[in-house]
Amino acid sequence: MAVMKKIALMTVLVLSLSLGAATASAATEYEGRVVGKNSENRTFRLSDAERGTIRIKVTRNTVFERIAGFGALRVGMRNVEAIVRRSNGRWVALRVERSGRD
Repeated sequence: MAVMKKIALMTVLVLSLSLGAATASAATEYEGRVVGKNSENRTFRLSDAERGTIRIKVTRNTVFERIAGFGALRVGMRNVEAIVRRSNGRWVALRVERSGRD
């Protein structure tokens, strides 16, 4: 009986840890206005009315849709959506696009 309880407890712990890891790396969506851009660091700041302002890192793996790449991002640009995930303490863009809303 004690062995079965230990196995059940270990199973629950392993599942809890795996769910926690999946949640930590899950993608998050921000949408708003570009309020800053640093071309040297390849970052931009996006102001989301509901979530506040975050700094987003763009990498060579970032996919752009309806925006012609990082160079086309401009301060003041509205309706920008960014799908980001947390990596090494910073937000990294998986996808950046201009939403169809005006």
